Amino acid sequence: MTAGEVVFACRDLRYSYLGRFPALDGVSLDIRRGEKVALLGPNGCGKSTLLKLLDGLIFPDSGTFTAFGQEVTEDNLEDEQFSAGFRSRVGFVFQNSDTQVFSPTVREEVAFGCLQLGMSVMETAARVDDVLAMLDISDLADRAPFQLSGGQKKRVAIASVLVMNPQVLLFDEPTAALDPRTQAWLIELIGQLGAAGKTIVLATHDLDALDAIADRCLVFAENHTIAHAGAPGEILADRDLLLRANLIHERSRVTF
Repeated sequence: MTAGEVVFACRDLRYSYLGRFPALDGVSLDIRRGEKVALLGPNGCGKSTLLKLLDGLIFPDSGTFTAFGQEVTEDNLEDEQFSAGFRSRVGFVFQNSDTQVFSPTVREEVAFGCLQLGMSVMETAARVDDVLAMLDISDLADRAPFQLSGGQKKRVAIASVLVMNPQVLLFDEPTAALDPRTQAWLIELIGQLGAAGKTIVLATHDLDALDAIADRCLVFAENHTIAHAGAPGEILADRDLLLRANLIHERSRVTF
């Protein structure tokens, strides 16, 4: 794919939990290769649901989702070749690392995805060593996940995705519940991944980091639609929009 080419195309996506609780109500958007796109909005507006759809974890009740020029459906993902191609190109870092990190050791956790995709043990081991070194967690390789701090678990979760070298990275509230030092490290990493050509889509409430982690923002409304799209500077300068989207309180005096 060439720079600027559409990676994800979503058209009129609708999704309700249990068929009764709307999460997305007619959402359409394009994500282009090399973009860093932030999804903003109040809790429950549909940001995490959209990320799950983009990762093929759930499927829309109606509308279409196309990735890399092919429609992503439950039937298509049951095809082994299609699924392997899609899974190798899209990686998802969940908000809660405990839901993502489950293997007996860090090394096994990071190796899991590569082995599931049929890579050789030798290639997998080399990739694991490289990504552990890149994220400065080689010393954790033989530790059990339950022995790790929250920040360490986050690094392991990211390593388990980066080891497969996906083209697209999805992050759900990446800086939530992290200490300031780990937050700063992760913000810098996201910038480096974007500079390396990765396509990044992330849901966040971290307005302070918006300029560093995104070059386009999609603001969700409480009615599960996209209310506005624009550059970070444009979004942060629109106090009325931030108030309507419940991203700041009316008493807030923050400036960005």
